[in-house]
Amino acid sequence: MDKEDEHVIKFELLGTFSCGSTEEARAKNSALIGRTGRKVLSFLQYLIVNHTRHISSDELIRQFWTENSSNPANSLKNMIFKIRSLLKEICPGQENLLVTRQGCYTWNSAAGLRLDVEEFSQLCQKARGLSGEEYMETLLKAMSLYRGGFLSGNDDDWTVPLRRYYQILYLDACKLLLPLLQKKQRWTEMIGICEQAAEEDFSEDIFMVCQMQALISMGHPERALEVYEDFRKTLWEELGVEPAEQVEQAYLLAKGMCQNRMHDRDILALVTEGGEEEGSAFLCTFSVFRSIVALERRHLARSGSESSIVIVRLDSGAVPATDARRLERVFLEGLRTADPVARLDAASYILLLTGASVENAQAAVSRMDRMFHKTYTHSRANISYKIFALRSVSAKWRSKKQ
Repeated sequence: MDKEDEHVIKFELLGTFSCGSTEEARAKNSALIGRTGRKVLSFLQYLIVNHTRHISSDELIRQFWTENSSNPANSLKNMIFKIRSLLKEICPGQENLLVTRQGCYTWNSAAGLRLDVEEFSQLCQKARGLSGEEYMETLLKAMSLYRGGFLSGNDDDWTVPLRRYYQILYLDACKLLLPLLQKKQRWTEMIGICEQAAEEDFSEDIFMVCQMQALISMGHPERALEVYEDFRKTLWEELGVEPAEQVEQAYLLAKGMCQNRMHDRDILALVTEGGEEEGSAFLCTFSVFRSIVALERRHLARSGSESSIVIVRLDSGAVPATDARRLERVFLEGLRTADPVARLDAASYILLLTGASVENAQAAVSRMDRMFHKTYTHSRANISYKIFALRSVSAKWRSKKQ
């Protein structure tokens, strides 16, 4: 260790809280911290985060004791005693780290505190004034410091805004870095960043797109399909939405690459599988639904027949996740195999009723409505729908509301 670092106390606040300049010191302190009470540890962390200023006794009492506390001033004194004892254990050789001033507490100016959150913020700020290779490497250095959410084990109210601040800073830096890595074809680093960023916010489409693109570029389209399926399932279960169009495009590219590796018989089996199932409509993504509608409109231009588009919504009285699954089940069991169904959001669907006029579509949807309420008699959900006549590409639309 350099002499200038001898009196520096290093704290890691991103991810698991730790203290020490070496792996050995951090491992030793981890055991000590693990035996420390939650409130004592949170109090110490609060002092560390605010190490650049004098913290008043009133502020600490408001933060850590309720108005109903019998003797908060005495409780504060006891807490300071515990903190000083803990600091002696985790920072051996450092004396009088916490100094008492008139009505407040501050850190001894002789002891320098080095916080990973401060270094992380400084690197993100520094990167804004750079360009080229230096810009990218500075962002990468910042990424290496982000080992997880700010004080991830501390759920006290005071940590929440700070956790969100550093999370946004991190996610924004990831979005800036990924195109640079993609340009350099540094696929493995891209995947690592996407995976960690998804831990912070799984719903960000850009991280899924970049991860799939990197896997495809490395020649692993099968793995890209696996992560897509996991992402789509989680997105629907947690938010009730489908992946964005960019994600669907990456999915189609990966699927196409997998199919190109197949023999002719494998391809034939893939495109024909499931075609003999009866009594089940075709549930697909909105992107695939749009493609089917485009093909159907071309077919109508040649055949002169008509089909209908139906938008079905559950009202505000529905239980979104439960009633949506019920409605989906009614569609799959009650519509024809040739009728594609796609989710629009957590409480609405869009259907294509091929070969059905507006009047026939209204009869079909009314039947679905009756089936829903007959099957799920305890549901309080009401169903509303709009029906649009789908004609050829050049024909005009007409609609019927219910």
